[in-house]
Amino acid sequence: MFNHAQFIWNAADILRSTYKQHQYGDVILPFTVLARLDAVLAPTKEAVVRELAGFDRDRMPPAAMLRKKAGHDYSFFNASRHDLKSLQGDPDNLEENLRDYVGAFSENVRDIFEKYKFEDAIIDLARNDLLLQVLQHFAKVDLHPDAVSNEQMGHIFEELIRKFAEVSNETAGEHFTPREVIELMVTILLDGDPDLGKDHVVRSVYDPTAGTGGMLSVADDRIRSFNRTAQVSLLGQEINPASYAICKADMVVKGQPIDNIALGNTLTQPAFRGQSFHYGLSNPPFGVDWKQFKKTVEDEHTVRGFAGRFGPGLPRVSDGSLLFLMHLISTLRDPKPEQANHTAGRGAIVLNGSPLFTGGAGSGESNIRRWVLENDYLEAIIGLPTDMFYNTGIATYVWILSKDKAPERRGKVQLIDATGMFEKMRKSVGSKRRYLSEENIKEITRLYHSFVESKHSKIFAAEDFFYRTITVERPLRLNYALTPERIERAMAARQIAKLKDADRDALRRALDAAADETGGVISACREAFAKDVKAALDSHSVKLTPAVLKVVIAELSEHDDDGELVTGKGGKPEADASLRDTENVPWGEDVEEYLQREVIRFVPDAWIDHAKTKEGAEIPFTRHFYEYVPPRPLEEIDRDLDEVLGRIRVRLAEVKG
Repeated sequence: MFNHAQFIWNAADILRSTYKQHQYGDVILPFTVLARLDAVLAPTKEAVVRELAGFDRDRMPPAAMLRKKAGHDYSFFNASRHDLKSLQGDPDNLEENLRDYVGAFSENVRDIFEKYKFEDAIIDLARNDLLLQVLQHFAKVDLHPDAVSNEQMGHIFEELIRKFAEVSNETAGEHFTPREVIELMVTILLDGDPDLGKDHVVRSVYDPTAGTGGMLSVADDRIRSFNRTAQVSLLGQEINPASYAICKADMVVKGQPIDNIALGNTLTQPAFRGQSFHYGLSNPPFGVDWKQFKKTVEDEHTVRGFAGRFGPGLPRVSDGSLLFLMHLISTLRDPKPEQANHTAGRGAIVLNGSPLFTGGAGSGESNIRRWVLENDYLEAIIGLPTDMFYNTGIATYVWILSKDKAPERRGKVQLIDATGMFEKMRKSVGSKRRYLSEENIKEITRLYHSFVESKHSKIFAAEDFFYRTITVERPLRLNYALTPERIERAMAARQIAKLKDADRDALRRALDAAADETGGVISACREAFAKDVKAALDSHSVKLTPAVLKVVIAELSEHDDDGELVTGKGGKPEADASLRDTENVPWGEDVEEYLQREVIRFVPDAWIDHAKTKEGAEIPFTRHFYEYVPPRPLEEIDRDLDEVLGRIRVRLAEVKG
């Protein structure tokens, strides 16, 4: 089978002596797009040229007429008489003719080449006498859809990007998701749509981190293969200009409206604000910070609140994964029970393990999880095998989202452990060493669809992931003494450091003298100790405000289990911050009962400070699938050690000869 990606990549041999490795993509990717578009329009080229006969560039026929001649399925055309093959016939004017050819594309396609700065690449290739060689190379490959399907074209682009990333030490995985992972996500989304089989059903698919368009392409192919009459709209936004250009070219070839693919930052400049979609798919970058656009995100959170995308909370600035989760949920169609044929939105997003548990009760991450669970948006989480992605071997999870769950799923969340469902690749690609086979995808989909408890499927009520973090206090008990260590601590206190030098020196002399008199005897009575200290200060004419004196007494004290109980107003015991602890209490359990059972029997004087209680949510995925493996018997371990030691002794004897 002809390897198109390898053939195209071989163009690097032409560039090698003139261009640096990280520059190959600036030439090869736009030429690949050009070859694809040229092949797509080839069958209708003569009809368009005939339509243009007698017209000049200043007086063109209507664009709609040219699009019609180019083919009803396409939203673009090329008004030039040239194509890749004919351009080779005039090598003396190649640069001018090629620039004219690219400029003759309809405006929606010219934008693609502008993002690549393709005109600069043409000029540079011509200057180095490489333009004809590169053009001849790409003219040899047939990229017409009859020879290379849209799905195969996506694979070609992704393989090229991976190769460019390898030679330039960039991150290929930021641009695309393994196709089998996309297949799994799309399969499960479609599986949960009972209306998809209706004649002429309308479905919209949105990807806020579109990359090269792999998720949109797979979704389109699967929907149409399931229902040939379906009308599918594909929309996406991508921040990387090169990936955006590839995605846009792919969508244009599919006949999608050109405005359906946007360039820009989804979190700060969402291109489809106010629109909602039947399906949402996303693989946002893992663990990428959002510091550079922190103000914009925080403004939307504080000013718009729940009317915006980030009302539930904000994650730590070092990881923006949950921002993409909230954005995706905001773009899914809300249910409208009053409309009989209205279908609510469903989504699937790939995240690493951090969004499951990072952040304690009351944190932004915990509040976001609570919001997702309280609104019943989360259907399932699928744990994928490690070593599945090209740029990372970490654990990843697919979150399945729904704005209107099936009745049997309402109020419940399914966890599916697919970490052991994979096939090993014969040859690893970057960090990717494993893949999901068709059978793996079928098994995972079966587990999702059956929605029953099993070894690899656990079903929980949403509340099972909620908890309360209580603050357990213990009383403050202290003793008091004038010792050199405590005096040094008192003199280092911030309030003492602010005193005038003379006052500070007098204070030290008074404390040192008192220490000599008492010999560092420990006192268990604060009142008596404070009276002695005050007398020592008076004898050295040291005047301290009540607040500063309180600091001195505090610094001269230390914790003592048998010391005096410190009380505040109303005789209520003061809490010892050094003994303060927190406990996570399951949501359905009474906190006072928990305290009696888990704490009081060990520390009878403890109590809960209810003012500090916080509510949280986490999803401890791994814990629910943990299987205890008992250690091997000691006799067995000893036997193995004896065998190893025996072999070592034999080898040492052989060495000694």
